[in-house]
Amino acid sequence: MNLTSKQRAYLKGLAQNIEPVFQIGKSAVTPEVTESVAECFNNKELIKGSVLKNCMEDVNEVAHTIADRTRSTLVQVIGRKIVLYKPFPEEPEIKLPK
Repeated sequence: MNLTSKQRAYLKGLAQNIEPVFQIGKSAVTPEVTESVAECFNNKELIKGSVLKNCMEDVNEVAHTIADRTRSTLVQVIGRKIVLYKPFPEEPEIKLPK
């Protein structure tokens, strides 16, 4: 899913107030991490995660890998935080601007 700059800015604003729901550590992106992130999308459309300092992988690579494996959209990487968006299939809760 490709987001416009207006939609991306809207999602970034929503993400400011949410807490990270997953952490990526030393072992980087394992199938277990991917599965837990995918499960988070069952409850929320917009999630935030953090990459710990002991992870030797590049934060941008980790973010793109997780987004690809969970079929979500990477909204933002800021510092060691990742914001991902995946709308609910039937009826999205977050109404994106046009």
